[in-house]
Amino acid sequence: MNAPRPILDTGHIHPAIRDFIAGNHSDLVAEVQRATATHRVVIIGMAQNPFPKRARRLLDAQGIAHHDLDYGSYLSQWRRRNALKMWTGWPTFPMVFVDGVLIGGYQELGKLATSGDLKKMLASPRT
Repeated sequence: MNAPRPILDTGHIHPAIRDFIAGNHSDLVAEVQRATATHRVVIIGMAQNPFPKRARRLLDAQGIAHHDLDYGSYLSQWRRRNALKMWTGWPTFPMVFVDGVLIGGYQELGKLATSGDLKKMLASPRT
């Protein structure tokens, strides 16, 4: 199933709040977009969550360079992290990007690493 996830059409958002919605934490989204355009592998995480740490260890063990972005902890910056969840549609952390493509979280990264697909993805030049 490759249907796009449903998002509220702009036509169903009152004009008075469209700019607010468009600009809500847009600085954070722009920072992630810059990082994913610059680095082949990006991990977005948060303090106190063990899964971003596991993802980093997995990549380190495979000798794969990665760029890390951390936003707060369970008790801080949750609104900013929520903006990333709304932007990507991915519900948990970490969010792992390879060549600008969201591949999922720690479990999905592990599956790609175990199958050898991750190294294959990174063996090809970035497009």
